[in-house]
Amino acid sequence: MPIEILMPALSPTMEEGTLAKWLVKEGDIVSSGDIIAEIETDKATMEFEAVDEGTIGKIIVPEGSEGVKVNALIAVLLEDGEEASDAVLSSAPADDAGDKAAATAVSAELATPTTEHSTAPAPAAPAASDGMRIFASPLARRIAADKGLDLSALKGSGPHGRIVKVDVLAAGDAPAKPVPVTGPAVSAATPAPAPSVSSDAIAKIYVDREFIEIPLDGMRKTIAARLTEAKQTIPHFYLRRDIKIDNLLSFRGQLNKQLEARGVKLSVNDFIIKACALALQTVPAANAVWAGDRVLQLTPSDVAVAVAIEGGLFTPVLKDAEQKSLSSLSAEMKDLATRARSKKLAPHEYQGGSFAISNLGMFGIDNFDAVINPPHGAILAVGAGVKKPVIDEDGQVSVATVMSVTLSVDHRVIDGALGAELLQAIVDNLENPMGMLA
Repeated sequence: MPIEILMPALSPTMEEGTLAKWLVKEGDIVSSGDIIAEIETDKATMEFEAVDEGTIGKIIVPEGSEGVKVNALIAVLLEDGEEASDAVLSSAPADDAGDKAAATAVSAELATPTTEHSTAPAPAAPAASDGMRIFASPLARRIAADKGLDLSALKGSGPHGRIVKVDVLAAGDAPAKPVPVTGPAVSAATPAPAPSVSSDAIAKIYVDREFIEIPLDGMRKTIAARLTEAKQTIPHFYLRRDIKIDNLLSFRGQLNKQLEARGVKLSVNDFIIKACALALQTVPAANAVWAGDRVLQLTPSDVAVAVAIEGGLFTPVLKDAEQKSLSSLSAEMKDLATRARSKKLAPHEYQGGSFAISNLGMFGIDNFDAVINPPHGAILAVGAGVKKPVIDEDGQVSVATVMSVTLSVDHRVIDGALGAELLQAIVDNLENPMGMLA
């Protein structure tokens, strides 16, 4: 039976994407793992790998097509002995109804392919003990028959749970067994709620004024949906502190002189990342995320850092940050930020983490409140270092460089006292930077 190739969800927040480029053409033979297309998601341009092996029978969605919904039919793959020379397929469907119609047409026209080139017919499609049909590729059925494997005991990794060659080969090495669930599944992206007033109604208000209409791209739609979800569902509370950073600035200057020969220049943000990573180890109960019906407390300090890019932002994650040196964190952060701005990050590089940092100090912002990026438990908003009069321990007035920070906390994960303890640990690390090297 011909295999439907569907638009993949290449990130948890992806609802639609652009089929930027086909790397195969009709008639090409592909194997599982071959790169067949480039797809632009809401975050990046990603490569799309084939799951099954066979021949590209028909390309449904042409390259360059925008707004292709996840799970929409984009191409048809033919297996051994199947042909589609007489198939007449429509172009890319415009909506869900079109998707279903196209899929029906493909199934109807390719359901009876010729098999004159097949050397060994595949066994008939088996049925499970409950009478339900088991979906498996012909090649997978042949291999299973040769190995004496029960297909009903296997879990398929192909589209719609279809059992493919790799599933049967893997089962040949070890008995098929259920995969243990170690945590809750990642939920699909929450769509942005419908506005209380329609866009057309709003546009009419400004009908006599000159304006430029800017369509929302995938990234902006996702940001709108995620932040709306965050503010509506996360019970934020805020903790504020002023941090004296004169010692940090002096220590940073000394280190940069020593590291100059290696081409390393540490930023204040590098120290903030390290300070937060170590604080999460000092207060491990705050190193946690909200998982719907439970809290997951992480062991490593995986710290996300907001990076502004054209049209939006990324939050690449520095994993195991507590174990890395300042110079290593600096180099990794520069690399992640550079690739974020060119949208070259892979999903695993901007997903995960338990804590985030958003630094607007370089833009002259004294202080602000950041929105928590779910499922994180907290985010630290960092303002600029500003010289201010302070009263020292002896009651004398002096001038110090003060940086204002605000910790936004998810009250479902972190209570007030625990959040205060975490923020105190961050303050201690930044006001005593040499201790972070111990």
